[in-house]
Amino acid sequence: MLDVKDLKVGFPVRQSGEKAVLMAVNGVDIRLEKGDALGLVGESGSGKSTVGKTILRLNKNSSGRIVFDGQEISKMTSKEEMRYRQRAQMIFQDPHSALNPRMTIFRSVAEPLILQTKIRGGALKRKVQELLEIVGLQRQFLYRYPHELSGGQKQRVCIARAIALNPELLVLDEPTSALDVSVQAQILEFLKSIQTELDLTFLFISHNLAVVRHICNKVAVMYLGQIVEQGDTEDVFSNPQHPYTKALLAAVPLPEINQKRRSEPLHGDIPSPLNLPRGCFFGSRCREKIVGLCDQSSISNTELPSRHLVRCIKVARERELAETQAEMPIPLKAE
Repeated sequence: MLDVKDLKVGFPVRQSGEKAVLMAVNGVDIRLEKGDALGLVGESGSGKSTVGKTILRLNKNSSGRIVFDGQEISKMTSKEEMRYRQRAQMIFQDPHSALNPRMTIFRSVAEPLILQTKIRGGALKRKVQELLEIVGLQRQFLYRYPHELSGGQKQRVCIARAIALNPELLVLDEPTSALDVSVQAQILEFLKSIQTELDLTFLFISHNLAVVRHICNKVAVMYLGQIVEQGDTEDVFSNPQHPYTKALLAAVPLPEINQKRRSEPLHGDIPSPLNLPRGCFFGSRCREKIVGLCDQSSISNTELPSRHLVRCIKVARERELAETQAEMPIPLKAE
């Protein structure tokens, strides 16, 4: 359904009075089959939301290709883009700012139907009522305003609006991070159920690894605008290969006070996207760094079994060594 190749997104800024380009996304590859739920995880500032917005043409890409169902979105006509808006929708991180405070809930949910379809009058009202029922809201919410709803109810309205046009792809930008924990659980279970019922494909952006493990069948780990590891969720979580993925999993809070950590937490901050390091972007924080190699060479993906991809020179060298040893003939014993 979705094939993203070498996606780069830069924003013009000024640094010390001079024009510069801030590279928010730097060579991202994503492949989504119909029915997949891909979790995009990483620290704040790693470029996750920018990837999601660029896929939906809310940002312009500097280079690279985004192909949806065989068609490159940058080459779409205005009519084709209108059709694309029906097939791909987004749920934003903050439901409080995603709804117009001057619009009733009926008007907010009806807006995409008014813009994209010919449904009007009583049929429009019935359709909006059906959508609200799907997300668990009663008809009395129709003519309320956003300030009269709780955070969880607002997010349900945003979900109803997003699924109004029967989309195939749904980009969810941390849809539960602004909600209470108890409400988060309800929304996550609901999202999981509608994915199956409506045959949706998810790109689920989050920094919460537990949520991604619960919702997604695939995961991609981002660091400084690049995907450093991706594969099946259980494969990546149970057998992480990239040092950054290992550090993220080690940073998850432990339920027991005396439980031993898997590794020491990371030190230092993400380098500035205005001054990207040479070689591996994670090199300045990596304990497994190979001096003279990781900070000089260009880094490409290494494919492990089950399409598990890792952007790491150390993993690539270990993989090559294992393959070489496997190909070496076994010496015969002398009689």
